[in-house]
Amino acid sequence: MNLDLKNKNAIVCGSTQGIGEAAAIELAKLGANITLIARNESKLLNVLNELDKSQGQVHSFICIDFSDSEKLKEEVNLLKGSYHILVNNTGGPAGGPITDAKTQSFEDAFRMHLINNQILVQKVVEGMKAEGFGRIVNIISTSVKAPIPGLGVSNTIRAAVANWAKTLSIELGAYGITVNNVLPGFTNTDRLKSLITKKAEVQGKTEDEITNSMKSAVPAARFGTANEVANAVAFLCTPAASYINGINIPVDGGRTKSL
Repeated sequence: MNLDLKNKNAIVCGSTQGIGEAAAIELAKLGANITLIARNESKLLNVLNELDKSQGQVHSFICIDFSDSEKLKEEVNLLKGSYHILVNNTGGPAGGPITDAKTQSFEDAFRMHLINNQILVQKVVEGMKAEGFGRIVNIISTSVKAPIPGLGVSNTIRAAVANWAKTLSIELGAYGITVNNVLPGFTNTDRLKSLITKKAEVQGKTEDEITNSMKSAVPAARFGTANEVANAVAFLCTPAASYINGINIPVDGGRTKSL
């Protein structure tokens, strides 16, 4: 099985914590040169120092807030050379019922998730075509298969990203470029912790009660780890995954009830 990513260049977004950080670490272990993108420079430097360099990898970062799409476009257009891998990953919108969501929340989330993904794809796609190798992996949510109660804006935007990705996979497949979505379930990250806190407040329960209830819905009877999700992301980026294209892969311990 060919898992070698030596001499491959990868952009990993949201890579200072959680799944994004874990994905960057795994891709570097497989030999890729990593360009980290996130908004906190000190955290970016910390992750940069964690990345494997044993195969002569050269790593870098861009410090940018994804709320500013025009600035993101300016910064990524300064990048030189070709990129073989793009991992799109952005923190999810705030929770809450869809009927309570402000229209601005939808507009902000659409820009953060879909517009920024489009900017990044347009930066890398010509290089991928020229190289005859490309891997675009979008870290989204199991909500694209079954909407999650209390995440109205997120459910809506994640579904849009999934359909955008499927369209890309059809258009780009003939060039040796694959486009896939990884759908994390309940993963032990800061995002999950904040959702648990919010649910506890709304439902008048303790965080332990919410946590235990959520775990009981997972056949694996536990939360996943960022590294377990990152393993799936990294595999999809390798030559071994060359015929996997245009799919949604839940990494959720079996929680999603649909196939």
